[in-house]
Amino acid sequence: MVRLWRVCLIASLLLIFGGGPLQAAPERVRAMKTVVSVVGPRNLSYLPIDLVPLIGADREEGLELQFKHVEGGGLAIKETISRNSDFSVVGFPALMSLKSHGGELVGVAAVSDVPQFVLIVRQALAGQVRRIADLKGKIIGVHTSAVNAKTVAQQLLELLLRSDGLQPRDARVISTGQEWGKRQTMLDSGQVDAIVSEEPFASSMQAQGKVFFLVNLAEPETTRHIPGAQVLHAALATRPDVIANDPEKVKRVVNALRRSLRWIADHTPEELADRLGVTQPEERSHLLLCLRKYPRLFSRDGAFSRRQIDETNRFFHASTPEATAIRMEDLINDRWAGRKE
Repeated sequence: MVRLWRVCLIASLLLIFGGGPLQAAPERVRAMKTVVSVVGPRNLSYLPIDLVPLIGADREEGLELQFKHVEGGGLAIKETISRNSDFSVVGFPALMSLKSHGGELVGVAAVSDVPQFVLIVRQALAGQVRRIADLKGKIIGVHTSAVNAKTVAQQLLELLLRSDGLQPRDARVISTGQEWGKRQTMLDSGQVDAIVSEEPFASSMQAQGKVFFLVNLAEPETTRHIPGAQVLHAALATRPDVIANDPEKVKRVVNALRRSLRWIADHTPEELADRLGVTQPEERSHLLLCLRKYPRLFSRDGAFSRRQIDETNRFFHASTPEATAIRMEDLINDRWAGRKE
């Protein structure tokens, strides 16, 4: 009788505390829908965010990731401020410019490590343009322009001009957009004399003999006189209200990005091109050229470094001297990605 009582007691405890055969299956957690505004698709600086769903990093973090691809960082910022997206991937100096105009987005992870902006000049001007000062009176293109937040390309151009004794008004600045064919046509026809370009467009035009490099931020020998040349180019950012109201979403998006960055660090350029589905021979060739040329292009872990903070402050304050009170460290939240020396 005592033995039967003990058996019944053990069975009751198993049913109460779990492990019994009648335990209900846990409910499936619904994926969080998340919208990210980013330049692209397949813009070299922002490839880690494009890669996230291709390696399942979003699913691993319980996310349903959607992209809003735009033509420039200013448009990505606008989409997030307007609540059409939850996150943007943009150049950090653009976030500082936004703050100087009364808006605010907060950086939550670093995407890039070394910037890869290149000031390219039409090959026909090789005999006339040997230094930045020789661009006086020339037409210079940037991919987009914005009023409420100067893009990194806009800020870089103004900084480059000032570094050699010119003022921004000494050159005519126009928008070229991101589309390769349009920019190539503008160069070929002489509609622009120079472009502040990202890779791999710059190296593609150089390989075709259409342009030469005047300044390359990834090559220290050409940027020693440029303040903040190692600026944080690409960062993941969101609105303060998203951080306050949905920190779990921020955590998951940052973790998904960090998974992507680790994947890139552990795989070859060829494997990255394969996973991105880049099969067109010319596009693939340009992509692989740049991935090999700039091995430090991407952050390995998403953490903000002391070097990036110092360089970004120098860059922004030199390009926007009227806004020296704005500092990068006041516009980052390193709770999820961390910070390092």
